[in-house]
Amino acid sequence: MRDLSKMTAEDFSGLTDRTFSIVTAETEIPIELVEVKKLGAGERNGGAFSLLWQGPKQPYLPQQTFQVSHPEIGEHAIFLVPVAEKTTGFQYEAIFT
Repeated sequence: MRDLSKMTAEDFSGLTDRTFSIVTAETEIPIELVEVKKLGAGERNGGAFSLLWQGPKQPYLPQQTFQVSHPEIGEHAIFLVPVAEKTTGFQYEAIFT
């Protein structure tokens, strides 16, 4: 598993349009990484960035920390915030500063 605190926007940019999984006690929910956006200077090497995922209509996920998994980076606790509802489901954002 990679160290999330050392990952940059570049580490995630190659994973856009790929499916990640949110692992809960009840189920595993597929979400697709749709955008990686650089946000300028930050405390981490490489600067701040945000990740935007597209999830399904159900279940709706409230703002909280979830275990997000992908084969290339492993499983990490990531704080997700619902930011939009689309016809295909909900979008969730994580910001790394």
